[in-house]
Amino acid sequence: VAAVIAVVWLQPARAEQSPQITIDANNIWMHVGKSPVLQYRYGDVPFKPYVKELYTPDGLNVLLDAPADHLHHHGLMFAVAVDGLNFWEEAPTAGHQGRGSSPLTSIARHGGGPSAGFMVGIPWVDSTGAKRALSEMRTIEVCGLDKLGATAVAWDSNLGIGKGQQSVTLSGSHYFGLGMRFVHAMDAGEFFNADGKEGTIFRGEERLVRSDWCAYTAAIDGKPVTVAMFGCPANPRGQTVWFTMAKPFAYLSATLNLHEEPLVVSSGKPISLRYAVVAWDGRVDATKVGSAYRWFVDEYWRSSTSVEGVDFNDTSK
Repeated sequence: VAAVIAVVWLQPARAEQSPQITIDANNIWMHVGKSPVLQYRYGDVPFKPYVKELYTPDGLNVLLDAPADHLHHHGLMFAVAVDGLNFWEEAPTAGHQGRGSSPLTSIARHGGGPSAGFMVGIPWVDSTGAKRALSEMRTIEVCGLDKLGATAVAWDSNLGIGKGQQSVTLSGSHYFGLGMRFVHAMDAGEFFNADGKEGTIFRGEERLVRSDWCAYTAAIDGKPVTVAMFGCPANPRGQTVWFTMAKPFAYLSATLNLHEEPLVVSSGKPISLRYAVVAWDGRVDATKVGSAYRWFVDEYWRSSTSVEGVDFNDTSK
């Protein structure tokens, strides 16, 4: 069953700057005028849908899809393990995030500036497709374009379980969560966060740090760019534990610290995970990133409407 995608338009400040959405059999494109903002790939993907490309306002794509060193790294993607079933790495026995359908046809968002978004229902199933491990309502919105002078993308994942399940346990490696692989040109850049922490060494160049946000500055074709990820204070466990690695390749992931603290999702008690990714041209300091984070928390998130009444039995395969 093909996914039903709800396109959402929100009080554009200037019509000529409103994001536009184009949908084909496999992709959702979002543009402002003729400039691409992002490409979301949801069809013809064997394991998971993901944001394949994400552009700065000047048109620089910061995401890398399926590099030779890690074919399962797909741009901006979300995956964890569910009751031990791995949805991150891609092997014959791995879980699949399938194409589903959703009964939801509208949502409400605010936060200033022209915005547009879409919603998809995603069944998480085992390798055979016969067993449902988890159900997700995923909402992705481009927002705050005028407010931040940057590309800003909000990512909401509402996770629940269906009939016949009492609970499932989310777990996984220290990098599982909402992960972002940067293009090769951005390798060996510089991470920084809201608290100025260096983070705890996990192994090699890998660091784990708990903070409200984490940002990365590097260059593409000699042009500096800065990309930040924000966690929502209302997410389970509050502040995000960030996984960072700049060498031998650059990766940033918003984790739930699942390698130390598995998370239980119970029947009738879905969880909501909310994040934002913001991409600037140029080097942006912590003050400016912090200001954007406060916009996300105080204006966007607090004025947005959560997804309610979700029937997690209805995101059918």
